Amino acid sequence: MSVHPVSSFSTTVTTLRRAGCVFAEDEASLLHEAAASPDELSLLVERRAAGLPLEHVLGWAEFHGRRFAVDPGVFVPRRRTEFLVAQAAALAPRRAVVVDLCCGSGALGVALAIALDRADLHACDVEPAAVRCARRNVGDLGEVYEGDLFAPLPARLRGRVDVLLANVPYVPTGDVELLPAEARVHEPRVALDGGGDGLDVMRRVAAEAPAWLAPGGSLLMEASERQRDGAVEILRAAGLTPRVRVSEELYATVLVGTANADAGTGTDTQVAVEPDARAGLRAARAKPRSAPTPPPP
Repeated sequence: MSVHPVSSFSTTVTTLRRAGCVFAEDEASLLHEAAASPDELSLLVERRAAGLPLEHVLGWAEFHGRRFAVDPGVFVPRRRTEFLVAQAAALAPRRAVVVDLCCGSGALGVALAIALDRADLHACDVEPAAVRCARRNVGDLGEVYEGDLFAPLPARLRGRVDVLLANVPYVPTGDVELLPAEARVHEPRVALDGGGDGLDVMRRVAAEAPAWLAPGGSLLMEASERQRDGAVEILRAAGLTPRVRVSEELYATVLVGTANADAGTGTDTQVAVEPDARAGLRAARAKPRSAPTPPPP
């Protein structure tokens, strides 16, 4: 509950609007809720108006119905990526072994582990700040490692991973400068820049994934709509059976590559708008929200 008067709230809204915040009233409510004093409120509003992502100002991001700690310099989990978690949950067996590559804050892996009730969760990231943040969020639900892609994972996981989440960077290098300043300036470039066509990291992950996946296990990654065909070919070239899942309302395109799948079950691209995507969007709209980040090019 805010301890600040209505006039102060109006001033906050005006300040945020002038700074270009599209959801000024929603953001003002969250800032007032977070501030313990007028001085703290002034500092939070000043930081937000200066362009710091709202999630970094608040210290948390809402994802899959939970609040996750997000420290400065850590990639902010996007609401559209809830669709990827939903697809992973639908594929996962009981007591699944889950790996969250490029984990950032660890939100994806934790959300999936909670959805599955019981899971053997392992997460890793190359950014030290992300690893520290993910360890706070993961807690006793699993282990978090620091290193490049699969390199820090324990060898005992090879051939045993049921669900491999890889929220890889997929913005083409030439488009990074076109991203909103919130992402371009305040999030690590390694979490955004996917190389010339945006698919460099995806190629590396797909090439190594078969050695880590259990029979029937799946790799799930995001891409933009225009990258879909190229991403499908990357999965196929790695020996995985590719599928595509799309949520038009969440602007989400999820690539699924399954190991040792039967040749007759979806070897071609399969595009579907999942009904639960719309339900997830309605639930998201019913909750207090931070300003959404536009989908990448």
